[in-house]
Amino acid sequence: MSDAPPSLRARLVELAALFLRLGVTAFGGPAAHIAMMEDEVVARRQWLTRAEFLDLLGATNLIPGPNSTEMAIHVGHRRAGWAGLVVAGCAFIVPSALLVTALAWAYMRWGALPRSVALLDGVKPVVVAIVVQALWRLGRAVLHNWLDASVAVAAVAASLAGLHELAILALAGLVVALVRARPKPTAALILPFGGLVPAAAATSAAGAGLLPLFLVFLKIGSVLFGSGYVLLAFLRSDLVERYHWLTNDQLLDAISVGQLTPGPVSTTATFIGWMLHGAPGALVATVAMFLPAFIFVALSGPLVPRLRRSPLFGGILDGVNVASLALMATVSWQLGRAAVTSWWTAALVAASLLVLLRTRINSMWLILGGAAAGTLARLF
Repeated sequence: MSDAPPSLRARLVELAALFLRLGVTAFGGPAAHIAMMEDEVVARRQWLTRAEFLDLLGATNLIPGPNSTEMAIHVGHRRAGWAGLVVAGCAFIVPSALLVTALAWAYMRWGALPRSVALLDGVKPVVVAIVVQALWRLGRAVLHNWLDASVAVAAVAASLAGLHELAILALAGLVVALVRARPKPTAALILPFGGLVPAAAATSAAGAGLLPLFLVFLKIGSVLFGSGYVLLAFLRSDLVERYHWLTNDQLLDAISVGQLTPGPVSTTATFIGWMLHGAPGALVATVAMFLPAFIFVALSGPLVPRLRRSPLFGGILDGVNVASLALMATVSWQLGRAAVTSWWTAALVAASLLVLLRTRINSMWLILGGAAAGTLARLF
């Protein structure tokens, strides 16, 4: 039997199949998406070690853009080079963009969202269980000593106190690097990815033409850090307050679609593009929103293994990894508070977590089961 590695074509097909499926079934936002990716590419397929996965997760938190999409792009690059980078990223984005486009068409035709998108009450508790399981596995890989544990606790406290995510990541990296390098201090303290952010694109408020639309979403995709709530703040500042292209109600509807549909929350851009310019607007806004993520990963991805070999930057990366998991834990707590609203949702979290810890079931089946449970709960 041959032990030859799969061909490039076979690896690209594997990447396309995996990330197309995740693009259809990955509900719950970036933390849930990353948890599902860890299960697929580390636990099941062994494409990456847990340490490699954590390094890439740390790197995505240091560059702007949608984190889960950037993780998909990173995995694709590691698995199949530059072609894999494009295939994995596009495969993860396209299903969500198409679904959001269909909902945008229905919204513009009937003036409201179809009621069916609200029948996802059972999916949220399952997503919480998936994130908790990933935190357990990744935490065992990254928390090695009192320093790691102390930084994690401090990062959770800082996040709950409202400190910006990027500041938490930077401080955690600095603390771990400095403690490890106490005998030999150095002035080089942080990864230079922030310098890769291009200047904000200039645009005109003369009207929501395709070029201004492209420039607005290119700017947002180039400077956005944080969660879907941060995306809401960026969109409201530009599209509602500055250019008056949308009303507050329309923006909230667009954000709701991005959060309730599977795949990247940033496909909110697709919905807004359709509202403003139909199919061409949806395409232009989607491309502009995600293009910076491909560029940033292409620039930063090859640096991660080199930085890991440096004692200084390796310490920074370890600190960032610990803080990334702490932020993920904070998000899971917030998700849990929003998802567990009744006895049956609490029972669904517990049952899903038990199944995940005791079996190797694919999380996709649990999500489909949660959707069925939510539908039945609405009926009865």
